[in-house]
Amino acid sequence: MKIAYFDCFNGISGDMTMGALIDSGLDFAAWCAEVDRLGLDGYGVSRRKVRRAGMPGTKFDVSVTGGQPHRGLADIKRLIRESGISKEAKSSAMKIFGRLAEAEAAAHGVPAGKVHFHEVGAVDSIIDVVGSAIAFDMMGIERVYSSPLNLGSGTVTFSHGTFPVPAPATAEVVKGIPVYASNIPFELTTPTGAAIITTMADGFCPMPAMTVKAIGYGAGGRELPGTPNVLRVFIGETDEAYDDDTVSIVETNIDDMDPRLFEFVMERLFEAGALDVWLVPIIMKKSRPAATLSVLADADNVNRIVDIIMAETTTFGVRITDARRRKLARSFREVMTAGGAVRVKVGSSGKMALKSVAEYEDAKVAARKSGRPVKEIIREAEDA
Repeated sequence: MKIAYFDCFNGISGDMTMGALIDSGLDFAAWCAEVDRLGLDGYGVSRRKVRRAGMPGTKFDVSVTGGQPHRGLADIKRLIRESGISKEAKSSAMKIFGRLAEAEAAAHGVPAGKVHFHEVGAVDSIIDVVGSAIAFDMMGIERVYSSPLNLGSGTVTFSHGTFPVPAPATAEVVKGIPVYASNIPFELTTPTGAAIITTMADGFCPMPAMTVKAIGYGAGGRELPGTPNVLRVFIGETDEAYDDDTVSIVETNIDDMDPRLFEFVMERLFEAGALDVWLVPIIMKKSRPAATLSVLADADNVNRIVDIIMAETTTFGVRITDARRRKLARSFREVMTAGGAVRVKVGSSGKMALKSVAEYEDAKVAARKSGRPVKEIIREAEDA
């Protein structure tokens, strides 16, 4: 499986994303031919080798060569939908612009359909977004991962004036993913760059196990104090049979809590996005019976999990460890049974489906509707 890992130690922008992909081996001439199928006029694209703090990289630029209309979300979606680019690139580009629209809408207090994009509706942002979607598709990248995003610091000036970093739209886009600020007094992560990576990335984590085939450096527009202003991307191969990611395990030992409360604690943890929750009986000091509460969670959800454990249990602390996880690729299919639709989770290795498991809650509903035993509904769904 071909994967890409973006090392955003100095943030990410649309032009840096394109520069990194070009630097890692994207066929620029073939890419330009695909972008032409967008049917957009009045622009030019170029790439050049530059150095940032001595580090070589590729600077990607979009220049406006003619008048451009003001474009809203509907205009941009129509442009993408009516273009001749691939179905996969269209889908990715639509999702990226949809995320941008939602962020702009939340930042300015208007419905997403009423958003007028200002900067992100400009031709350079359209080329950055659609061009990145085309590049991922052309390069055959099946999975994208990223480091946490460096937002920078200081202020940024845009159509509504001067505002502290991150800009309002950027702040909305990066909700729910790991970010941090640095003492570099510039905007390092732009709304466009944030929208591209948060839409395309399957996870924000340390670099997954991979055999690196190429490394690319996309250069930013300015020099930064004491550090190269580049975005680094690793392109590589991983074992096609399984998906790899990194998760966090949050654990605590509890010996002084009414055991009836654990059910509610577990419900809250699952509602907060825990991947799994379990209890293991143990014997603690002075032979006291106790339980280890363990929670499996995405790294960006750990703080929420810890808050619930601290509030809902008697513990005074938790242990947090990172664990590498290897798993079957998962997908869901909806099949019809005698009692109605039931979702089935399918686990695959490469292109081969190895196992299927019916969703129990769906099967219960179908069993009640049909009057048949739930085990028969489960077997019927999994056979289908």
